[in-house]
Amino acid sequence: MGTQLTKAVIPAAGLGTRFLPATKAMPKEMLPVVDKPAIQYVVEEAVDAGLNDVLVVTGRNKAAIENHFDRVYELESTLQQKGKGDMLRVVNESTALAEMHYVRQGDPLGLGHAVLRARMHVGHEPFAVLLGDDIIDARDPLLKRMLEVQQSRTATVIALMEVDPSMTHLYGVASVEQTDEDDVVKVTGLVEKPDKGTAPSNLAVIGRYVLMPEVFDILENTPPGKGNEIQLTDALLTLAGDDEIAGGVYGVVFGGRRYDTGDKLDYIKAIVQLASDRQDLGPDLRPWLQEFVKGL
Repeated sequence: MGTQLTKAVIPAAGLGTRFLPATKAMPKEMLPVVDKPAIQYVVEEAVDAGLNDVLVVTGRNKAAIENHFDRVYELESTLQQKGKGDMLRVVNESTALAEMHYVRQGDPLGLGHAVLRARMHVGHEPFAVLLGDDIIDARDPLLKRMLEVQQSRTATVIALMEVDPSMTHLYGVASVEQTDEDDVVKVTGLVEKPDKGTAPSNLAVIGRYVLMPEVFDILENTPPGKGNEIQLTDALLTLAGDDEIAGGVYGVVFGGRRYDTGDKLDYIKAIVQLASDRQDLGPDLRPWLQEFVKGL
């Protein structure tokens, strides 16, 4: 069995240019998905999987993220005085979620560089990386399964999802071999955003990783790749090519509900999907949606 994981890293230094002007003064991670900022869903997922030590890699103009997970005494006092206990509990949920830590990325040199900034905090332990653009439905616990696989195989584990072959050029795509578990594959290669028609499979990498600490040494020596950025995919490819480095790379093939908040249309879809499933909103929203669609 491998070392028990306790730490999660959430890269959150991006500028969010696809959501301008909304992200001119607000971090994209703080955009609301129904009634919670997107990053809170990600932290909740980490905590639900047993990872209570969360490091957020931030950048300029990201203070709102730290404020969200901090105490707001004036607001708490006002809610308490007005007898709004339900609202107070909701406000305090984010404060008490996890042990939150922050480090700035500094130079915008890509996802691999953001992960490398976590080295001093993580140390020599395996750790999880969760990207805020992918919200995984809490009813389909992907990260828990990835941690199980990491523990049993003492290796790096990435999340994979089948996509339409026409969409593979938008993702990192894995070459794989089958294992003795139906939802687990051995990753033999990775291609970042392959040209149309050249992808080795239709298994796309989505934003969940459980990494062995050896990845830090590899990232230190990984030259900039696509976009002149240090690509995490390149480091994973090195790990996948040599099982003796840190046990190789395995993929958990996820078939559950995933909400892509990385672009405007999918962000809107995510809000509608999540709101439709909520007991407090769904009964009124679903009939309205049906009538709205009829009128188109």
